[in-house]
Amino acid sequence: MTHGTPDISVLAEDAEPSTAERGEFTALERRLLNDFQRDFPVSERPYAELADRLGVSEAEVLGALGDLTRRGVVSRVGPVFRPRTIGVSTLAAMAVPGTRLEAVARVVSEFEEVNHNYEREHEFNLWFVVTAPSEARLAEVLTEIEARTRLPVLDLPLEHAFHIDLGFRLW
Repeated sequence: MTHGTPDISVLAEDAEPSTAERGEFTALERRLLNDFQRDFPVSERPYAELADRLGVSEAEVLGALGDLTRRGVVSRVGPVFRPRTIGVSTLAAMAVPGTRLEAVARVVSEFEEVNHNYEREHEFNLWFVVTAPSEARLAEVLTEIEARTRLPVLDLPLEHAFHIDLGFRLW
């Protein structure tokens, strides 16, 4: 649940930190982060298509995205659908004792229906989105999370949708 640049714990006195250690980005990483927040290719081989557009190999695209993920810059690459267009979803929250937060977050993340979870500074300190093919499966997931964590889940279904475009130029 932590994000950011890697911890630089040990460097030889005369060694220069790498680009990744300094939190800097290669030209390819900048293009991937900047140019594909929207209009990501939907095809049999989307990464090959990105590679063609960028003039690099598919392996280079996959390597760069893997490195960005390992560094905590990218948490996921995937589609975002408007609510209620494919299946059903809900926002959920839990009040988790601090000593159990990491363990409970791991349990929540084990469900393929959970898109992501994050910590908030509030009594309800663990928040997550659940997307399922039906209301019945959505209810099952919430019930299973409660059973496995032995903590109640606050279900906060969407009442009114707002479109917030979070894509923006980084460089």
